[in-house]
Amino acid sequence: MSPSTSALVIAFVGIIGTLASALLTQRSANNNKLREIERADQQRREERAYETEQATIEIRRACYVALNIAARLYQTALTNYLVAIRSGAVTDEIRTDVDEMRRDHRARHAEAQMLVPDAVLVAAGTVNSHLSNLYGILRRIDIGEPEQGETVELAAEMRRGTWENLSEMRTVMRRDLGIGP
Repeated sequence: MSPSTSALVIAFVGIIGTLASALLTQRSANNNKLREIERADQQRREERAYETEQATIEIRRACYVALNIAARLYQTALTNYLVAIRSGAVTDEIRTDVDEMRRDHRARHAEAQMLVPDAVLVAAGTVNSHLSNLYGILRRIDIGEPEQGETVELAAEMRRGTWENLSEMRTVMRRDLGIGP
């Protein structure tokens, strides 16, 4: 190979090397940029998922608070109704208060049925059923048409049991929110 041919081959290899180096550098930069974009997209997806999860927890927490308050107010109204029946001093105001608390509790329970997990729904359903049964007994006693075995003493015993159900419901709600054991 003549010196001029060797010089030409060396120059050609140098040009090819320079062009290949530029192409490889550009390709590496493009790959790095693509990985950076993918990481940023993944981080945005994770942030959105976290925000969605937090919003869902907050919605459930608000539902739990409303349901717990409504159940306790309904329980209190039923207690007042029971006391009034015992003393023979039932008034329209007491009946109206019980009916309002009952409607509010039913609305909160219906809302919860669409939002809460099954474990909470079971506990809330137990409370709802117990309060409804207690209301039915008190109402029938109040209007003078109790069914066999329905007495003020039975109603008082049911009322005490309702507090246990309310406590269990609260425990299940707190557990679902990650607050309790």
